[in-house]
Amino acid sequence: MLVAAPPGSRTGGEGVASPIEDSIAGGVAGGAADSIAGGVAGRAADGVAGGVASRADGPRPGTKAHRLSELREFLMSRRARITPAEAGLPDGGGRRRTPGLRREEVAVLAGVGVSWYQWLEQGRDITVSPQVLDSVGRVLRLSSVERRHLYVLAGLNPPPQEVDPSHVDMCDGLKRLIDAWMPFPAHIMDPYWNTVMYNDAAAMTLAMRPDIVQNCLIAFFTDPVYRSRAKCWESVAHQVVAQFRAACSERPDDDGFQAVVAEARERSAEFAELWDRRDIAPGGQVRKELEHPVVGTLFVESTQLRVPARPDLAIVLHTPLPDTGTEAKLQWLASPEGRRGSMYPVAN
Repeated sequence: MLVAAPPGSRTGGEGVASPIEDSIAGGVAGGAADSIAGGVAGRAADGVAGGVASRADGPRPGTKAHRLSELREFLMSRRARITPAEAGLPDGGGRRRTPGLRREEVAVLAGVGVSWYQWLEQGRDITVSPQVLDSVGRVLRLSSVERRHLYVLAGLNPPPQEVDPSHVDMCDGLKRLIDAWMPFPAHIMDPYWNTVMYNDAAAMTLAMRPDIVQNCLIAFFTDPVYRSRAKCWESVAHQVVAQFRAACSERPDDDGFQAVVAEARERSAEFAELWDRRDIAPGGQVRKELEHPVVGTLFVESTQLRVPARPDLAIVLHTPLPDTGTEAKLQWLASPEGRRGSMYPVAN
């Protein structure tokens, strides 16, 4: 083997490498080649193994890559369930390779660019707007909860949840729920705290009845029967107003809340004074002392609950506090004897 000597090196004569130098050079070259080949092979193997592991494990949950991966899978699954006929497109009669709509069909129906929608469904990191997402959601026939999910996956704040038409008839089931809460008071109200329904215990203890204003906030300030029963009314009133402001803040542009506030201000100077403090508190639990004209003092804890499928309704359950004798009193009020003795609310 002949190896050209570097400039300034010693040679065996006439530019030919000596056997010793030939051996050294061969070893060095061989070692270098092995090292290079080994490094390349190692990096290639690492790359293949890493790629396999990445595909198997997927992006780590909680990362942006995972969110965009979920966005891709979600859009593909929603697109696959919509047939051309359902989207108002001609079927064409031929066999389609893609189940459901094609990407370009979604883009055209949503009024967005084909390339842009392709990037969106591929989970690329692109800028999206609520208006465009709503157009895509309309084409894919997303429900309210699916539309909110799409917003979250796209990195936007989700819109307020709307009532899905399939859940409108839940009121019958909710009525059974509060009736099953007997002998304890329970009622249901809408976002503006308008009374939707209540059980018999709420009528007997909270003086809820059809001949008063059917709004829990306004009735709290204006119904003389309820006010006569509510011990520590002033301290509870502050919390009630703060919780109603929190409910208003969930829908700042809703005229319905403004109408309730305007009526409450007009009918109650006490409400107006508390409202102007601008205190705010989340809806949760409130402890109440009620002075019932027949059984005496009742100690209850009211808790607001929400049903995700009906975000427009709040269930308010009243639970007797332990070691107060309240549970036995409520049971008596719900008995035939108790019902005869307290058929109608009586002011103290």
